[in-house]
Order: sequence, then C-alpha cells, then structure tokens
Amino acid sequence: MSSASATRPASSRSEVLGFLTSRLRQIGIFVALIVIVLLFQVLTEGRLLTAGNVSNIIVQNSYILILAIGMVMIIIAGHIDLSVGSVAAFVGAMTGVMVQDWGLPWWAAILLGLLVGAIVGCWQGFWVAYVGIPAFIVTLAGMLLFRGLTQIVLGNTQITPFPNEYRQLGGGYLFPQLFPAATSPAEWITVGLGLLTLVMFIGSQLRGRMKRAKLNLETEPAWWFIVKVAFGAGLILFLTYLLGVAPGSRGTPIVLIVLGVLVVVYTAVMNRSVFGRHIYAVGGNRHAADLSGIQSRKIDFYLFVNMGVLAALAGIIFTGRLNSAGPGAGNLFELDAIAASFIGGAAVQGGVGTVVGAITGGLIMGVLNNGMSLLGVSTDYQQFIKGLVLLLAVAFDVWNKRRARG
Repeated sequence: MSSASATRPASSRSEVLGFLTSRLRQIGIFVALIVIVLLFQVLTEGRLLTAGNVSNIIVQNSYILILAIGMVMIIIAGHIDLSVGSVAAFVGAMTGVMVQDWGLPWWAAILLGLLVGAIVGCWQGFWVAYVGIPAFIVTLAGMLLFRGLTQIVLGNTQITPFPNEYRQLGGGYLFPQLFPAATSPAEWITVGLGLLTLVMFIGSQLRGRMKRAKLNLETEPAWWFIVKVAFGAGLILFLTYLLGVAPGSRGTPIVLIVLGVLVVVYTAVMNRSVFGRHIYAVGGNRHAADLSGIQSRKIDFYLFVNMGVLAALAGIIFTGRLNSAGPGAGNLFELDAIAASFIGGAAVQGGVGTVVGAITGGLIMGVLNNGMSLLGVSTDYQQFIKGLVLLLAVAFDVWNKRRARG
C-alpha cells in the first residue's frame, strides 16, 4: 500500500516535469521576462515598476513592438526585412511634408502615410515574390533607397512641429482631463478597460478550452490551464493598477490601445485564418506548400505589403512622439524588431513563431534598455548586453530543437 502511494506522487511529479519540459519553448520566454523584470526591480530599488516608468516603457517601445508583429510574420515565412527603419523614417518625412508644406489635415496625412507604406510594401513584395530576388537583398536595397529618399524629401533638415492631434497617437493618453489625479482616486477609463480586458481574456480562454475538449483536441492538463489563466489575469490586473490607480498614474496611452488591437487581430489571423496557416506552411516547407496548392508567391507579396503598412504606422507613431521628422529617424529599428522576433521564439529557418512571442521579446528588449538606463549603464555596454541576450536566445532555440529531436 505504502509502495503504491509513494509511486503515484513520483509518477505525478514526472508527468508535470515532462509536460513543462515539452512546453519549454513556449514558457521559457515568459519566464525570462519575469526574471529580468524582477532583477531590475531589485537593482533599481523599485523604480522600474512605477506607474510613470511603465507608461514610458510602453510608449518608448511601441513602434518596435508594432514592427515586431510584421517582422515575425516575415520570419515565419522564411524571409527577413532590413528596410523597416528606413521605411518608417520615409513615411514620417512624407507625413511631415503633407502637413507642413501641402497643408493637409492631420488625419489625411496619417491615412496617406499608411497608403505610402502599402505602396512601398507592394514594391518590395513584387521583387521578392514575382521576380524571385532574395528578401535579404531586396530589403537591403530598400534600406538604402528609402533612407536616401528620406534625406531628399527633408533636404537633410527636420520638419517640426506637428499638430497636437497627430502627436497624440505617439505619446497621448485617453481623455487625460476626464479623471484628473487631483480630484479622482483612480483613472476610471483605464480601470474599466482593464476589467473589460480581463473578462474578455478569461472568456476567450474558457471558450477555447471547451471547444478543444468537445473536439477531443485538448492536450493541456487542468492545472496548467488554471496557472496560465491566473498568470494572464494577474498581469492584466497589475497593469491596470499601475496605469489607472497607482500614484503617478496618467491613464491609458493611446498607443497601448493600438498595440492591443493589433495583437488581438494578428494573433487571430495567424492562429485561425487560412492565410495564417499558409504562412506557417510556406515557412515550414515551401516546396511542399507549393505542391499542396498554396500560392506561396501571393503569400510573400501580401506579407511585404503588410510589413510596409506596419512600418508606416510605426513611423507615424515615432514621428508623433518626437514631434519631429528627421533624416536619422528609424535608425536600427530593423535590428530591434528582428531581435524581438528571435528572442520571442521565432526560428531562424522559418515556420515557427508567434505574435505574442515577438511582443514578449520586444518587451524584454525594452525592459533591458529602460532598466540599464535607470542604473546609468552607458550605451556601449547596453549594446553589448542586448547583443549577448540575442545570441543566447538563438542558442536556446537551437538547443531546444536538438533536445526535441533527441
């Protein structure tokens, strides 16, 4: 009797350990983010997770996170895009010209800027998809081409200032005067949005689990589902507290709403749409995808159009936050977006990656930048540490694949 009872806990522990090991690729990135946040929270003596600093992390890294969404899709399909920083700068410059020189209203400049990004994406997608030039070469040429066009458009000068409405997209808050801190104990719009997000998150998780169970596709133990939902709910509540209730809170950044919508939409596209499944199929085995009837060239074309639009949006947000369009804008954005994708679990060979993973990778980079700045670490050491983190992330991916094959 005692022998059997001793065997059951040991077997249960081995099952739990085996499950966690099988999910190492998915959960490792979140564990890394938590460890980094806690480390800098201790090292900065609590300054990292203050309301104002968390808002700064979101606003300062928003354009990189937007670029990472498109970049991870490109990488999943087996390509790379080195031009996104230059495209962001070019679109920012064009919107500046539209507002200052052409006299267009701010909303028209934003819409036309997104259209310019789509045209740029069509240009690059044509060379990659239908001419057959490797994306590395096409986008390397695009990086030089659009950087040059930015300097031509601006005449090597800066355009400033921009209309207040334009700037709100990059650095504004939702209705900041509605619940001022002087008269209200909380920013109730943020609290309401946080609670709505919490309900939607728990509901979507429960619906998804019930649907998988109904189709006999459920592979997650109940304890893991509870842990996952509890972690997500706790994160939503904590962020809601920091942005809407904590001392120094300023409410919800407008760009956070934009990011949230993009994450939800693109996660649904990648996980539930035919287009998303085709992206994974093309990246996993392009030849097999072609033989199965998938139009890989069309997939590639639309991926670069999408990347062009997201790069344009990132450029508009960055320009609005700085209230200036300059010839040096967007420098190294492409490297940060690529690093966020790989740190977030995208495979170098393609076929693997998630939007949420890329966002998490971008947050790791953002927390590293912010934490080291709070500690007074010089920029040269910051570059060294970020490069080391990227190398270790890719090495972990390679090791995990070898372990899985073994």
